[in-house]
Amino acid sequence: MNAADVARNAFAMPLTSPAFPPGPYRFIDREFLIVTYRTDPDALRAVVPEPLQLTEPVVKYEFIRMPDSTGFGDYTESGQVIPVTFDGEPGGYVHAKYLNDEAPIAGGRELWGFPKKLASPRLAVETDTLLGTLDYGPMRVATATMGYKHRVLDTEPVRRGLLGANYLLKIIPHVDGSPRICELARYFLEDVTVKGAWTGPAALELAHHALAPVAQLPVLEVVSAMHLLTDMTLGLGTVVHDYLAAPPSPSPLRSTTP
Repeated sequence: MNAADVARNAFAMPLTSPAFPPGPYRFIDREFLIVTYRTDPDALRAVVPEPLQLTEPVVKYEFIRMPDSTGFGDYTESGQVIPVTFDGEPGGYVHAKYLNDEAPIAGGRELWGFPKKLASPRLAVETDTLLGTLDYGPMRVATATMGYKHRVLDTEPVRRGLLGANYLLKIIPHVDGSPRICELARYFLEDVTVKGAWTGPAALELAHHALAPVAQLPVLEVVSAMHLLTDMTLGLGTVVHDYLAAPPSPSPLRSTTP
């Protein structure tokens, strides 16, 4: 294979058998359980990178079931998204994601910078309860429950909420182990259809684990919960801040709340 062939075909690893195909990446019947909870503001300040700014001390814990996704197949993921602002505009910082499929782990990390790790999440209906669980190895690290379809929500405000900006910290090391790429990336969900949206009573329990530290953002109070059924396209990203070209100031992360 000559050098021109390498350059022409190099869009993902490994070169001769990429772990995922080129996009666009469309998701059909993508199902969410999102539990919003209050947490320790100091814990949030310790994990949200500048120049993102905190809004209030809340976290959205997500379980997402994806039975039909272009190139990635059938999988489930779970993790935490933190409401933030960037240049005054609201969005969400994707803090942690755990999933059970190699293709979206590789694609998510290589393309966008999703903080994805291999684990065993699950989202299913158990009698009258929507149940989300996350196991890291043999240990249960997250459990969420919600009353199944207790109250219907207006889908249009939910759809508008899904169209907001999402932020990721993309890190790719050099061959000597030093950082070669360290960027704040932004992406949007596109062509979003909300087929159904519901709410109900909810609970969330997180357990401490050294390699799946979801409990570092502790649950102080469950604020709300949503169950969604959607179709959407995962848009590609843009770089909004390069940490290697313009390192952030050493000042503490500011917040818009006390």
